[in-house]
Amino acid sequence: MPALTRNDLMPLERYHAERAEFRRQVIQHKTLRQVTLGGHATLYFEDRLTIQYQIQEMLRVERIFEAEAIQDELNAYNPLIPDGDNWKATFMIEYPNVDERRVALERLVGIEHQVWARVGQLPPVYAIADEDMERSRETKTSAVHFVRFPLTAEMVAAAKAGAEIALGIDHPQFTYSLDPLPPEVRSSLLADLA
Repeated sequence: MPALTRNDLMPLERYHAERAEFRRQVIQHKTLRQVTLGGHATLYFEDRLTIQYQIQEMLRVERIFEAEAIQDELNAYNPLIPDGDNWKATFMIEYPNVDERRVALERLVGIEHQVWARVGQLPPVYAIADEDMERSRETKTSAVHFVRFPLTAEMVAAAKAGAEIALGIDHPQFTYSLDPLPPEVRSSLLADLA
């Protein structure tokens, strides 16, 4: 997928006028791009549209209109757009109760490196987490991670040929797999592949 440029973004005035409809479209699109793993972990798969929405919202909230500041946002978020041979996602560990979340984040250190994707019967590929910065410590993981699943050419070809896609986590304190993905989610993720 091509990176976003300033020409792909709506000026603040236009975005204000079109925000409600654009937001509705993006929310509908995102429902096909999220996968809950075991009730407390969710992968929110990113693509060009989800990242455009994120940038537009940042520009709106921060009231950013200077060219250099807009480019800074593009530079920060464009790396989250899939490159044609990978899937990229925001991985969230979600516990509504603050105390329960604190305990879970201490117990789940390293979980971000134990999230996997599998295409058909090929060996799974484990996510590469937080390439932009480390988000975990030795005693606690973060509730939010940015992950990339680097797919082999064989995996891309198999997925395009109809092989099922599975996702899961193999952490000693949290094991779960979703096999196969629902067809509508699978179709959405296929659009990320070149």
